[in-house]
This record gives sequence, C-alpha cells and structure tokens, in this order.
Amino acid sequence: MNNAIRSVALAGVLAAATVSAVSAGIPGLKGQDHVGVTVPDMEEAVSFFVDVVGCEKAMSFGPFKDDEGTFMTDLVNVHPRAVINTITLVRCGNGSNIELFEYEAPDQKTEMPKNSDHGGHHIAFYVSDIEAAAAYFKENGVRTLMGPFPVNEGPAGGQTILYFFAPWGLQLEAITYPDGMAYEKDGGTVLWSPKDQ
Repeated sequence: MNNAIRSVALAGVLAAATVSAVSAGIPGLKGQDHVGVTVPDMEEAVSFFVDVVGCEKAMSFGPFKDDEGTFMTDLVNVHPRAVINTITLVRCGNGSNIELFEYEAPDQKTEMPKNSDHGGHHIAFYVSDIEAAAAYFKENGVRTLMGPFPVNEGPAGGQTILYFFAPWGLQLEAITYPDGMAYEKDGGTVLWSPKDQ
C-alpha cells in the first residue's frame, strides 16, 4: 500500500474514531451541575435569589486574580487582569445550582444581552402555580413581561410561561406544565423536569 493510500485510510479511521467518541458524549456525564451568571453587585444578587426567588445560599469564595501572568485568560477565558471578587453558589429547589460571579475587568461590558443576541440566555424556574407566581411578582415589584402565557399547540403545548427580571436586568422565566407537554405523548426522550421531584 503506498503512502497516499495509507494516509487516506488512516484519516478515515481517525475520522470514524472521532465521530464515535463525540457521539458517545462526555464520559461519566450525570447531569447539569450549575449555570454561571456574572452579576454587577453580589450582595444585591444574593438578596434577590434568596429573598425573592427563594433559593438558598450554599457558599461564597474568592477573590481570584493574577497581577502579572495569564492565569485568568488560561483558566476562564477573560482579560488577564480580570478579577473575580466573589463567587457565590445558590441552590434553587430541586433544579441545578446557580453560580454567581462578581467580576472587574478592563474590557468588561455592562449591557445585558437580549434573548436574540449571541450569548443571550435566561434561567427558568419550575413553579406549581404560575398564577400565584405572577401575583407574587406583582406584590413584590418584580418586572414581568406578558403573561402568564399558555402554550396550547405544538410540541410544547401544555406549558405556561412568564418572563421576569432581576433588578439589574437578568432575564428569568417561571414555567409550569403540570400535565406534561404534548411532545411527551410521542415517546422518545423526555426532558428532565423538577415537577416530578
């Protein structure tokens, strides 16, 4: 077998091995541990997640910085002079945890991304009574968007949603689907849900 044929055969074997490795997923995957969110003021953020949302503070630690090297870039892909003042983890019911970061960085952007922006995001909290949640938000001066909005058609039929905001602009969502969603009736993969916990 000449070198060109060997190279093509080897490339095919490596490509097949790569595809099977990628399709197998992360070895030992158990589930989502946390979502990380950078906040402008840690005290305000912890107060909101604990006192308004109902999460529990688990721990805080920090600061982290590197005054001379590239540790911050190498570890978390931020400006080398970025400083993480504090990291706080909160536990929110039976869902995954939320990790709050308070950063300072020379190139820090302070505008919150919209859901339509690259990197846009929101965190959704399952509630058993979304009408009660909406009333609670109103009583506590929490900004909400239109809703509660019931989804009656399509694969997500059966859910009702209401977007709301933290004081600094982070978009969040209250969601409920007490009788499940329409897609579940077709079989296949069912999303993990805290409603069953």
